[in-house]
This record gives sequence, C-alpha cells and structure tokens, in this order.
Amino acid sequence: MQLIRHLAGLLLDSGRDLLPIILVIAFFQIVVLQQPIPNLGELIVGTILVILGLTFFIHGLKIGLFPLGESMAWDFAKKGSLFWLLLFAFALGFGTTVAEPALIKIAKEAATIAATGGMIDSDQASQENYADGLRFTVALSVGFAILLGVLRIIRGWPVQYLIMGGYVGVVVMTAFAPKEIIGIAYDSGGVTTSTITVPLVTALGVGLASSIQGRNPMTDGFGLIAFASLTPMIFVMAYGMLL
Repeated sequence: MQLIRHLAGLLLDSGRDLLPIILVIAFFQIVVLQQPIPNLGELIVGTILVILGLTFFIHGLKIGLFPLGESMAWDFAKKGSLFWLLLFAFALGFGTTVAEPALIKIAKEAATIAATGGMIDSDQASQENYADGLRFTVALSVGFAILLGVLRIIRGWPVQYLIMGGYVGVVVMTAFAPKEIIGIAYDSGGVTTSTITVPLVTALGVGLASSIQGRNPMTDGFGLIAFASLTPMIFVMAYGMLL
C-alpha cells in the first residue's frame, strides 16, 4: 500500500510538471488557431506514456544515478588518486555526450545542410564523417570541461573565473570562426545538458565537494554543467576553422 501511494505521488508530480506544456498547446490550438486537436486519442495515450516514462525516469535517477555519482566521488576522493579521478570525470563527460540523441540529430542535420551548401561532398560517406566529427568534437569538449571542473573543485578555484574566461573564449572564437559553423556551435552547447549528463555530473560535483574538507557542496559542487555548455561552442568553432 505504501508503494502504491508513493507511485501515485510520483505520477501526480509528473502530471503536474507536464500540465503547463499541455495547457499551452491546447490554448494555441483551440483558441488562437481555432482548430480541433488532431489525433486526440493518440495524443492522450502518448501523454499518458510520457507521464509514466517521466515518473520512472525521475525515480530511477533518485535511487540509482544520483547515489552512484556521489558514492563514486567519495570513493575516488578516499582513494586519493588524482589521475583516476580526472580520467573518470573525462570518461563520464565523453560517454554521456557522445550517445546523446539530440546531439546525434543536430550533427546529422548539420551534415545535410553542409552538403547542400557545398561545404562538404554530398555523398553519404562525407556526411557521416562530418556528423561523426561534430559528435566526437562535442563529446571531447564536454569530457574536458568535466575534467577541468573536477580539478577546479579540488583546487578550490572560483567558478566565476572559469565561466567568464569561457565566455571570453566564445566571443574571440566567434570573431574568427566560419559563419556557417557559428550557429551549430552555439546549439551544440545546449544539447550537452541532457537528461543523463546533468544528474550524473551534478551528483559527481556535489559528492566530490562533500568529500573534501574545506569545500562547500553549495558553492563548490555546482557549476560543472554551465562550463560543460561553454566548451562545445569553442571546440566546434575550432573544428569548423580546421575544416
């Protein structure tokens, strides 16, 4: 009975989170466009499935990924090996980004547009190579960002200096990068904040800051995601300049 009540509460929370999106779509479809909602039955079924999926996903994060990230941060800090901690941070950022569906989609779309505009050959192999190059460039940049963010927590560097330096780097690179790659680079910074990367990286940062004496989880444990959103812009613009 307690499990059922807990599950019902999670479902209610997920439905409440999705309610603003549903109301916005319904308002513009019915009031502004004055058109009936197409495929209403399929839409209702799909919404129910989204609520169920979101419920189980969030519950899985709470009982799985968050504790895993924090416990691994504690273990690495206790082990006292900076090399393995930084290697884990890089691998975590790279691994959770390279398989991100949003990144795969935007890389393929960018490759198609690049082929249409004559930037690359229009054959399938060239487009796949271009898309894969974008994906791995973004993944490498996120891995580097998480590595540098973990090093920042260990050394106690203020996060605002890294963020300001990152934005300066973005502005400088924008002045020299090909105009065709700038928009793609900016969008690449957004797709890194995925539903897997954010909780794992946040848990890693908070757990690491909690395990190091003299560090405050509130002031030192956060900021990794912001930095991970900056570095892909710089790396992708550099990728465009090299090509």
